[in-house]
Amino acid sequence: MTAASQQPAITATGLTKKFGDFTAVDAITFSVAQGEVFGFLGANGAGKTTAIKMLIGLSHPTAGSATVAGFDIATQREQVKENIGYMSQKFSLYEDLSVLQNINFYGGIYGLSRRQIKDKSAEIIERLQLEAHATKVVGSLPLGWKQRLAFAVAGVHDPQIIFMDEPTGGVDPVTRRRFWEMIYAAAEVGTTIFVTTHYMDEAEYCNRISIMVAGKIAALGSPRQLKDDYEAASMDEVFLKLVRD
Repeated sequence: MTAASQQPAITATGLTKKFGDFTAVDAITFSVAQGEVFGFLGANGAGKTTAIKMLIGLSHPTAGSATVAGFDIATQREQVKENIGYMSQKFSLYEDLSVLQNINFYGGIYGLSRRQIKDKSAEIIERLQLEAHATKVVGSLPLGWKQRLAFAVAGVHDPQIIFMDEPTGGVDPVTRRRFWEMIYAAAEVGTTIFVTTHYMDEAEYCNRISIMVAGKIAALGSPRQLKDDYEAASMDEVFLKLVRD
């Protein structure tokens, strides 16, 4: 592995976002290694979504700096966007388009050639076992299938990093577990996964996690490390101790 490939996939130094007198993200500092599954945890309103919007170039920071895939989020926003995938809370799919039409549309958005789109469409349909549903509109699919398709579409252009903002909201535990198996598979081939969630049990699936409380990173480390540090049996206990403190 070259020295360049060992550079962090994501870095943030004093990253801050204010809305008037309200500080949504308060000088957070962290880094994410290439191929790491990094959990960005916290309760609703803790600042997770605001932070992720800055990292993917949708919102300008008030202060601080960050790099994503080696590019500065303030001065190289287009390069950042070319090297990432993004899956939002609502799965980012067009429900009135078919499965194939969604893949084709996003493949075009990400600049793939017609041949690449055709190959990627076949690959995704086969991998997700959607052969019998390829021409069905996405709105007719079960929630778990939409979720897996949205993740596949976010990675249709083979990005270095995939950002996911609370992607498992509203799905049952079994479906969530299957979805995390897809995340592991992507990480195993070198894709960096940055996932925000308020489900503390999902922290156990990450290599490392940060926990945000009131706009600040209150804890950062592996699940085992944090449970040891806070003498807790679960990440729920860790989170409760942080919030109470």
